[in-house]
Amino acid sequence: MANRLSLALRNRIPAHSTARLLSSSSSSPFQLAAATAPPLVHTDVVDRRSDILGLDDPQALFASVPSSELLRSAFNLYLASCGPLVDVGSWLMASPLMRIPVVRRAVKVTVYEHFCAGEGVEEAGKTLRRMWDRGLRGILDYGLEDAEGNEDCDRNLEEFLQTVEMTPSLPPSSVSFACVKVTAICPIRLLERVSDLLRWQHRHPSFHLPWKVDCMPILTDSSPLYHTRSAPPPLSDKEEADLQLAHKRLEKLASKCSELYLPLLVDAEYTSVQPAIDYFTYSASISFNKRDVPIVFGTIQAYLKDAEERVVKVAEDAERRGIMVGLKLVRGAYISRETKLASSLQADSPIHSCIRDTHECYDSCAAFMLEKVAKGSGSVVLATHNINSGKAAASKAEELGISKRNENLHFAQLKGMADTLSLGLKSAGFQVSKYLPFGPLEKVIPYLLRRAEENKGLLLASSADRLLIRDELLRRLKYLMIGG
Repeated sequence: MANRLSLALRNRIPAHSTARLLSSSSSSPFQLAAATAPPLVHTDVVDRRSDILGLDDPQALFASVPSSELLRSAFNLYLASCGPLVDVGSWLMASPLMRIPVVRRAVKVTVYEHFCAGEGVEEAGKTLRRMWDRGLRGILDYGLEDAEGNEDCDRNLEEFLQTVEMTPSLPPSSVSFACVKVTAICPIRLLERVSDLLRWQHRHPSFHLPWKVDCMPILTDSSPLYHTRSAPPPLSDKEEADLQLAHKRLEKLASKCSELYLPLLVDAEYTSVQPAIDYFTYSASISFNKRDVPIVFGTIQAYLKDAEERVVKVAEDAERRGIMVGLKLVRGAYISRETKLASSLQADSPIHSCIRDTHECYDSCAAFMLEKVAKGSGSVVLATHNINSGKAAASKAEELGISKRNENLHFAQLKGMADTLSLGLKSAGFQVSKYLPFGPLEKVIPYLLRRAEENKGLLLASSADRLLIRDELLRRLKYLMIGG
């Protein structure tokens, strides 16, 4: 199966596109490792030879950003690039010391304000308006994490609904997507149980799941199935009732988004619960993705070895059904968790063995989905902080003749990260959004901890933002010193 799907992927992505990694220039350094192509080079050094995003002109890139904000960004990025400081900060945020006012204040004015949009809807709206003034759109995300019971889930749903319902009060088109974490509207234990049953059914197709509704493909033979070693017990009556409640919560949220023509991004999580999340997502997609722009978007994490196969399977199934497939592509955020779990179960890690393979997987999936956008059968959000991937995808979109105003192609980055890439893509004319998590400090601590863990490697390795910001600050300082 894996070989057939890999062949299907190659057949649907032209060989010249794969070999050139999305780029229209055969001399691009952003190429897949293929026999007929130069080696893939994924660094964050800005390529000055073919910079369609204008990253070689920091003055134009940061024209709309005040010096005070650039200084603050430079300071926070420097702190985030220091491994020992990140470790101390992560320990601090998870410790009882967070109850001390001065500690809370220190976290809030550094990490929190850099990565988050505010404590409430009003503050988040102000942050979004500032982004909109610079030509960037926003993805408002109430920063909720795992829920334990139905009361938590109902309360979280109301928070998500309130966020969606306030979007008409913001500048038109300034909000590009709503987003939801299924772990916040379905009890986490139930997601684990449903995922176990779905994995077992994938191995044993005759295994009957009476509660299962129509859904697009979730798993492949290369998917991580090691979590489920024996046949799980069936869902109890109570669990089935809770499952129906969770379906209704997602349906209610998607219906509200549909009323407002606001697409809904469903975040991905760790593999122990991802099958259940995809089950909710793809069953809802069948109901809501019948327009020219889909309402419900699933998320594929390219650091997983089965990512390409799952992208192909769900896209092809959507085409057969005559509905639009909506996917957000990310690299992934649970490396330590996945590696430790697989090791504890004496299984191979579900994550690519090296960053090069993850880059190749991400770019192949992006190429495949860009072809779908060009055909009018798919919609994609390319959520990436990698300059090479952003530039390569932009080149491929131009090669395919995809309009830069096409609502089925979006780029996205997290608030506080890859701002140079965001501004460069915006300046080139593409639809670009910043992911704006918000909520009280104590509620978004899990998000901040994950950002710290995820960014520890990313920010240590990436210097592009810091270098470009430094160059622009030095230029402005020089300008002031000579009396400009």
